[in-house]
Amino acid sequence: MIAARIASRQPLIFEAQVQNLSKLETEKPVITFTQNGQVTELECDFIAGCDGFHGVCRDAIPEGILKVFDRIYPFAWLGILAEAAPSSEELIYSNHERGFALHSMRSQKISRNYIQVPTDEKLEAWSDDRIWHELDKRLETKDGFSLTTGKIFEKGITGMRSFVVEPMQYKHLFLAGDAAHIVPPTGAKGMNLAISDVRVLAAGLEDFFATGDNTKLEQYSETCLKRIWQAQRFSYAMTTMFHRSDLSDPYEHKLQLAQLELVTGSISAATSLAENYVGMLDSPGLEVV
Repeated sequence: MIAARIASRQPLIFEAQVQNLSKLETEKPVITFTQNGQVTELECDFIAGCDGFHGVCRDAIPEGILKVFDRIYPFAWLGILAEAAPSSEELIYSNHERGFALHSMRSQKISRNYIQVPTDEKLEAWSDDRIWHELDKRLETKDGFSLTTGKIFEKGITGMRSFVVEPMQYKHLFLAGDAAHIVPPTGAKGMNLAISDVRVLAAGLEDFFATGDNTKLEQYSETCLKRIWQAQRFSYAMTTMFHRSDLSDPYEHKLQLAQLELVTGSISAATSLAENYVGMLDSPGLEVV
């Protein structure tokens, strides 16, 4: 993206702090930003709000325009990056009586692992030895699986949340990615959704500047939300299938085990899960993302 921008000979600005958006009611909205202590106003044809969940773009939309759908889950993920060769070439999800665990590959020498913890858990309570011990317990199997350990060089605790705003556009401002929606990471959909948003927006902008047709831009929110709500549904299903929201509720655990038995024993259920996990075509002319 940087190389393409340089090749276009158009300005490329780094280390700029956006202050606010203004004149959203006009054909030329304005971004005010600070760089090297200097305040600059940038007049725009369109603004792509790709500034994340805590950015300024969503909040710039007038009150009463957006409808918010929000859910906060009663658990969090403690995640680590470790200098440890992956213990498996495949992603491992674990539903355990002690809570959820996930093992994944980042490279041939780096692995990323997660364990379910309470939302108020303190990171300092988890030494490296305790983390590896807990992962070993939750990933333990009857077939001799062995967890590779190593030096942990990054760890943190992340809350679990589902969030969507509708619509994802206001006048010439378009929200994309985390600025418009959040999914729990269990379904691995966050980056996919952000890329899909931008592809839809890019197609609309191409049409507008090439022919003056703004049909795709007007349909941006509607088009994106079809995929987003399917990803929300899938991420919710994956999250509730693996996490123990109430470790003392044996009924809930039995339902989770029944669901796991279904998706691992039924070809149609496994196919449905796989189709959702890898992503499905939702817009004519756009490849699966």
